[in-house]
Amino acid sequence: MRAAAFTVPGPPEVLSIHELPDPQAGPGEVRVRVLAAGVQPYDAAVRAGWEPPGVTLGDPRVPGNEFAGVTDDGREVLGFCTLGAYAEYVVVPANQVTAKPDAMSWHVAGGFSAGAQTAHISLDVLGVGPDDRLVIHGAAGSVGTMAVQLAGLAGATVIATGSAANQDYLRSLGAIPVVYGDGLTERLRDHKPTAAIDAVGGDALQASIDLIDDRSRILTLFEYERADDLGVKVPVPGRSAERLAGLANLYAEGKLSCHVRRTVPLADAADAHREIETRHGRGKIVLTLE
Repeated sequence: MRAAAFTVPGPPEVLSIHELPDPQAGPGEVRVRVLAAGVQPYDAAVRAGWEPPGVTLGDPRVPGNEFAGVTDDGREVLGFCTLGAYAEYVVVPANQVTAKPDAMSWHVAGGFSAGAQTAHISLDVLGVGPDDRLVIHGAAGSVGTMAVQLAGLAGATVIATGSAANQDYLRSLGAIPVVYGDGLTERLRDHKPTAAIDAVGGDALQASIDLIDDRSRILTLFEYERADDLGVKVPVPGRSAERLAGLANLYAEGKLSCHVRRTVPLADAADAHREIETRHGRGKIVLTLE
């Protein structure tokens, strides 16, 4: 099979197409012919040399931890893994895939799992509900886009920070948009936030700390290494087929949308990594293998 992989960590240019043996499913596993795979900062960190704890890395290393495709027995699915989705085939435990809704395109399905599940888990960790005024920093990104909508479905008032170019987009998701940058703390103060999800770090995280007395109601998706010292939360493990199925159903019911800003052929995975590492742009970048 073809896979976008690397042998030595480094910049995006280390990614290239490799010919690898087709993987085979064992007991309790399914093999999926991948048609689309999402691109995430997680993948870029792996490519740059970060090693997920407790994971045995192959040689060459194949990034990618969300995908959509067709199982060997013909089922259309979307799913998640730790590594390996930038390839024509991926093998995962059977409890890491769920049925793709007919209304969901392959591009959306390939980039749906990570952002939707991370957002859902983060809201669970914070216990967000109808009485909350939730600030989401970096809300135009893939996780932020999902978190805005899911928090709204939970009844919370959502205040979303983003660039000037993304204010209308954030408003269309149901949020109160606020431009980030100098003076952010003061612009947020009148909204009296009770909880925050930070996908930016730096000044955005500091603004949350300045405005929310209970730091257990602040979660960062970016500054993991500082979280304990600051007393803020990070997402916990919790991805599952059941969680993913529920989120996919919300999409099928028209209650959740997923914005794919760009699709990129597998052979151009390095270009996708260059773009994701700018940390700008709304929604998902998705690799296509159709």
